[in-house]
Amino acid sequence: MESKKTGWRSLPRNVWVLTAGSFLTDISSEMIVNLIPLFLANVLGVGTAVIGLIEGVAETTASLVKLYSGGLSDKLGKRKLLVVTGYGLSTISKPFLYFATTWEWVLGVRFMDRVGKGIRTAPRDALVADSINEKQRGLAFGVHRAGDTAGAFVGLAAAAVIVWMNQGSAATLTRATFQTAVLISFIPALLAVIVLWLGVHEIPGPGGGKAPVLSFQGLDEIFKKFILVIILFTLGNSSDAFIILRSQERGLDVLQVMAMVLTFNFVYAVLAGPLGGLSDKIGRRKLIIAGWAAYGLVYLGIALSQTGGQVWALFALYGVYYAATEGAAKALIADLVPSEKRGTAYGLYNAAIGIVALPASLIAGVLWQGVGAWAGLGASAPFYFGAALALASSLLLWRWVR
Repeated sequence: MESKKTGWRSLPRNVWVLTAGSFLTDISSEMIVNLIPLFLANVLGVGTAVIGLIEGVAETTASLVKLYSGGLSDKLGKRKLLVVTGYGLSTISKPFLYFATTWEWVLGVRFMDRVGKGIRTAPRDALVADSINEKQRGLAFGVHRAGDTAGAFVGLAAAAVIVWMNQGSAATLTRATFQTAVLISFIPALLAVIVLWLGVHEIPGPGGGKAPVLSFQGLDEIFKKFILVIILFTLGNSSDAFIILRSQERGLDVLQVMAMVLTFNFVYAVLAGPLGGLSDKIGRRKLIIAGWAAYGLVYLGIALSQTGGQVWALFALYGVYYAATEGAAKALIADLVPSEKRGTAYGLYNAAIGIVALPASLIAGVLWQGVGAWAGLGASAPFYFGAALALASSLLLWRWVR
């Protein structure tokens, strides 16, 4: 699958088909995922602690499933079936949000959607890595992230149109608007499954070996250190739902919130490919450190923000963090582990993030609004916490992971 050419035109078919599948899926997902915290808060009257619980459980579920599915793809020596199955399960689960009347119902749907994400993600990332040579690995993952984020941009634009047509510039989300977005989101999700089933070419691996287990055995020491630092960083990286709620708390209406997230995804989509390619030239670690530093500054700014416009501007800069780190981190993992262990390595990476995602979002929700008789520390607290851990993680990655 290797090519002597360079540049995005030389990327193999699998990278483009997987990018197309992610593009379509993110159109679907982003039409509703950024409306879910507003639906929970505005329609169902749910507090931030419960929203943090839902988001934490959802992401933890996804990441734990990624661990098993990544190892399973290594054992089978095949990845395509798991990729298509995962996308299919997420597609089937989304329409059930139309009927949600309680936060528990939303949690159930989010759980099933994230199981699907968990099944597909590690095998998909391993398939991207298997399809490309090491000199273009950062570019391949950057292009994939760009396609994924471009889909998010389109999905958010569609959601903004739905909000505008259904309720104009109303300050809070209505049930009817949310239900309309849920129904329309099913179409691109279904198209994604069809594209992946027809377009992806399997790249057979050696297969065999033991059943998938949570084990770092046979993996590079630098990889293990990197995972430990990722865990520390993720503890302060609560769900982006809290940034959405913060922007509303600072004065943005629903349509402005959607425009804010659109701005973020535009920045992310434009920069993901070039920054992924840059990691091939200057090194993954330097780019990740720079991205984490940007994250810390953004979170500090959100904590200090006085207006919705300030949160909007900072969320645009937040796209730089994502563009610099998402593709570079996955390319770094491929650099550190042999091909026959990549599914397991991506599974461990995602499991580490997911295990910490639950306490991270719970901590953010409790810091904001408290729990029980304790009223919490206010809306700025989770962002101060995240900024501090981002700084600590950047220093560790610079001094320790080398």
